[in-house]
Amino acid sequence: MSKTIVPFGPQHPVLPEPIHLSLTVEDEIVKEAVPAFGYVHRGLEKLAEKRDFHQMIQVVERVCGICSMIHAMCYCEGLETLMKVEVPRRGQFLRVIWSELHRIHSHLLWLGLYADAFGFESVFMQFWKIREKIMDINEATAGNRVIVSVNQAGGVRRDLSPSKCDWILEELKAVEKGVKDLESTMLTNYTVRKRTEGKGILTKEMAYELGSAGPTLRASGIAQDMRQLKYEAFDELDFEPVVETAGDAFARGVVRFRETIQSIDLVRQAISRMPQGDTFAKVKGKPEGEVVQRVEQPRGECMYYIKANKTKFLDRLRIRTPTFANIPPLAAMLPGMELADVPVLILSIDPCISCTER
Repeated sequence: MSKTIVPFGPQHPVLPEPIHLSLTVEDEIVKEAVPAFGYVHRGLEKLAEKRDFHQMIQVVERVCGICSMIHAMCYCEGLETLMKVEVPRRGQFLRVIWSELHRIHSHLLWLGLYADAFGFESVFMQFWKIREKIMDINEATAGNRVIVSVNQAGGVRRDLSPSKCDWILEELKAVEKGVKDLESTMLTNYTVRKRTEGKGILTKEMAYELGSAGPTLRASGIAQDMRQLKYEAFDELDFEPVVETAGDAFARGVVRFRETIQSIDLVRQAISRMPQGDTFAKVKGKPEGEVVQRVEQPRGECMYYIKANKTKFLDRLRIRTPTFANIPPLAAMLPGMELADVPVLILSIDPCISCTER
């Protein structure tokens, strides 16, 4: 029986971003998957040598638009550690609010794309219709729909008035209702379960050994979430990682669905417990030393390494994004699967190639 090498991507009707895999196929069964990188490489880390550490906040936001706020937050946390700056408590709560709003809109975007992969065009439209309310909140509170640019070294640039907080809470009621109305479709529908249950299984041992992150890791039974480090205001919020144990494509979908509801609750908690006070602290001087900062993005752990020399330009900026960590698990889960299952399984890790190929 002959083997065929099928180039999957970088352009494919079901893929939101240009991932590229070389699939070795035998009788419609995948035998090997080899990823290729670099198609959209932009050299953003290299810009740290030519843009000062304040300007780099805007650069790291453009590593990925969908989780731009969390990229900037992680980078600013690293600068604040090096410069020994303490962010005011209200600023920390505001960062949590905007970061969780980004998590909601990222998961809603993915749920829509996932539904589209099954051919559920109307469900795709419904999830993105719900997501529009989150985008409206971003625009109303920060002036932009996707890249909100609220972070600065020392805190955040904007504040939320009591009336704006009340409006956000009202909008979140409609978002929560819309998501829960689609729960039966995404979690109990025969077609969804047929296409995902038992497909692309990543065991707990494989997930750990291959270094997977985020919902891909938690769907395999490992309760690891960087928000457990209690950065920013997470030490005052009630939070437990969402975990499933099956390790298949269906479990990864369940984790993201449940995390969407959880993030709505976290925004509510943050608004109700947010103290009065300043939103940022003045920053003086320049960073010196090196630091590793970790946060939880919608796709998993994001890690920033910053090395500074007490000038306005950084010596080194290195970013380890969650999709980069989830590519080896993806390559491990594809062999043995039918070629027709490959698009759904790729989407099941929620790949962000923009993050991966900086």
